Amino acid sequence: MVLRLLPAALLTVLLLVIPAKNSLLAAESVEVVDVEGQPLGANVKRLISALDYLGAPLSDELVQKLTVASEQRNARQIQKLLDPEVLCVVSLNPEVRTKVARGPAQAVLQQGGFTPFLIKVINQSTVTRQLQISSPQAGAVYSGAALNSLKRQAQTELNQNENKQSASDRFLEVELFQASPMTVRLSGLECEYVLALIYCHESGKREATLGFDVGAGTQDIGFRGEVPILFTVKKAIPVKLAIRDFDGKPTAARLQFRDQQKRVYPLQAKRLAPDFFFQPQIYRQDGETVLLPAGELEMEYSRGPEYQRLTRKISVSASEPQTVEVNLQRWLNPRDYGFYSGDHHIHAAGCAHYDNPTKGVTPLDMFKQVKGEGLNVGCVLTWGPCFDVQRQFFSSSADRVSEPLTILKYDLEISGFGSAALGHVCLLNLQNQTYPGTLGTVKGWPSWTVPVLRWCKEQGGVTGYPHSALRVNPPQAAIRMINDLDRDQSESINADEAGQGLLPKTFASIDEDGDGQLNEQELTRALEQSADELPNLAVPEMNGGGAMEICVSTAEGVCDFVSAMDTERIPEWNTWYHILNCGYPLKVSGETDFPCMSSRRVGQGRVYVNLGDVDEVDFPEWCRGIQQGRSYVSDGYAHALEFQVGGQSPGFEEVQLKEPGKVEVTAKVAFASETPRAVAYGLLDPPEGKRAVGDTRVLHAPRNSEYVTGGERLVEIVRNGEVVARKKVPADGQVHDLKFTVPVSQSSWIALRQFPQLHTNPVNVIVDQRPIRASRESALWCAETIKLLWKNRHQKIAERERPAAEETYQRAIQSYLKRAQEATP
Repeated sequence: MVLRLLPAALLTVLLLVIPAKNSLLAAESVEVVDVEGQPLGANVKRLISALDYLGAPLSDELVQKLTVASEQRNARQIQKLLDPEVLCVVSLNPEVRTKVARGPAQAVLQQGGFTPFLIKVINQSTVTRQLQISSPQAGAVYSGAALNSLKRQAQTELNQNENKQSASDRFLEVELFQASPMTVRLSGLECEYVLALIYCHESGKREATLGFDVGAGTQDIGFRGEVPILFTVKKAIPVKLAIRDFDGKPTAARLQFRDQQKRVYPLQAKRLAPDFFFQPQIYRQDGETVLLPAGELEMEYSRGPEYQRLTRKISVSASEPQTVEVNLQRWLNPRDYGFYSGDHHIHAAGCAHYDNPTKGVTPLDMFKQVKGEGLNVGCVLTWGPCFDVQRQFFSSSADRVSEPLTILKYDLEISGFGSAALGHVCLLNLQNQTYPGTLGTVKGWPSWTVPVLRWCKEQGGVTGYPHSALRVNPPQAAIRMINDLDRDQSESINADEAGQGLLPKTFASIDEDGDGQLNEQELTRALEQSADELPNLAVPEMNGGGAMEICVSTAEGVCDFVSAMDTERIPEWNTWYHILNCGYPLKVSGETDFPCMSSRRVGQGRVYVNLGDVDEVDFPEWCRGIQQGRSYVSDGYAHALEFQVGGQSPGFEEVQLKEPGKVEVTAKVAFASETPRAVAYGLLDPPEGKRAVGDTRVLHAPRNSEYVTGGERLVEIVRNGEVVARKKVPADGQVHDLKFTVPVSQSSWIALRQFPQLHTNPVNVIVDQRPIRASRESALWCAETIKLLWKNRHQKIAERERPAAEETYQRAIQSYLKRAQEATP
């Protein structure tokens, strides 16, 4: 066997670090190679500028010497000046194989920040590929995040290189600085310098391995493409935060720190609780600390959408303890009007949370999120994937981390087990979280929602359905309508056949060609149009995971609310409108379903409950406010601080009229002068059309951090689902008084909305003591959804439970049909 020796290294990559003053260098030497001086000098000038930009400039003496050498095109002198700083030497042969060896520079890092390094490339192979750096000590410290959640939020990069093996030595992050004035690819010059950055979130002595390549399969055999280096990591000095609320009292805040390259600190890949890797921001309470890199950073600070979003520059010392003052400012305080905000649907595990190293996070971790977003109430709901672990935090009262004006309460979402196939449900203010016969497990729970809701209400709880959008699929709905109604097998629907079902629009408006038949294409177009309207009569597919059984449970009197503000607004509100039109007292509440729907922050959807002037939030009373509808829902950037119909506020007394007449509607509304530019807030048009506006579950557009300043918001008064008055109001952060006169010819419900950001609960106006029966079509729509749900999902109900479920479904259908007959034509 003949061994062939590889040729000497033809491409050498040298990693250099800017040393501390009087630092001792290792003994290894660095090869000086022949290269033309002019292009090397130009490369070094760009390098000097890049280091200045990064806040790690070379010494004035070294810059002066390099400038002279560059002007003289003295390539050997340039190398002699920089080569003493080499940390490691990487060689690439003509067969594109890399080899790495240790260089002479001192390996010193600063905890919590990126330390700049130089890479010297000696390139006789003229390769112009992108150079890459890697390390087995780099990568995320967490694992277990749900990929689907990250996909919907366009954050799949956070799912890369997860710590699936529970490695304890992922303390490093490495990258190459390839922004201007540096370049992405090697130039092909025999020698050039490239800039790398290395981060460490631990301190002390840490050995790490650095690897280099210019593409897959280019590292040399026998581990010669990587080198172990013992780093000395200087301990960062924690920065203390003095956080003051608008009134000067200590509080918590949402904070985001970025350097000049817009990198977020602490690095998201290195975050474990209480900091979440899927959020760019962190939350801290007054007096707590954060590890930040030395130098100048931009700090953005706020405390939820009712506060101003402020930014300022801070300078972080590498050697002296310091305190950063964070002074928060509100633009509005709903508490001045008796309203207390909450998010009734938050998770501490599952979805985007990591399973490793923990199965979710603790009450204290979630409390910081809730308080840092300015919420008065946060309901943390234990659900299927984390049931066994998270149920330990349940209590019949508010968690002990709670404060008088910030309440944390653990309750349940039935999701991932039990009745989830017939719709998820939120169970609030539970006294007992163990369903009879289940022994504290997810086994043995009912397979449909009505028994679970009834169990909750029997113990004084409050019930509702989350992420409630019931979506329409126009092509499928058109086919379904023909299959159900086409009795003469003509593959179309005539007027007689149409009378046996519920059309999305009038027969004449759908029959575009006037032939007296509705074909599949005509029905599809009508359904497409209807899906973008509010209200509409398009029957949804009834095959999702939200408010599936809501028409059944509302008829049974065991459902208190429908959730809004996290899924698409038209299908959320459309279901609610139809049930209200039937005279059922269903209320609306606001939620986020954090972090499953939106992982950016809790309270992206909120409910504001009217408790009056109180110094302490009573959680059961707050839940009763949801149940009674003494509230409005919002994204926090839009507010109905007062809304009255005939002098009555939502959730209190009904307005009584002896005969048809007019009622006076008054309101105080306010809209933030700065609102995120996104589909969720109605300030970005989704490609799917109006039916997707308001959705937080999917971005529908590229992620951005832009805000829209000013503009106008259209406030509408809704009577039985139809707009009867409207007025434009400036988004200027001020409270505006509104007044309308609304005619009422029959018993009706009246509410205020600003699509898609705001909706009040309704005030009922009762005429001549008659119940609300506002729409025959609404009652038929509810009945049709129940029929379709039974057809689609009855097999999901356990066989032993199916007879009782069928009886309940039929009873609900008959209830709606009876109300359809009672409705005003």
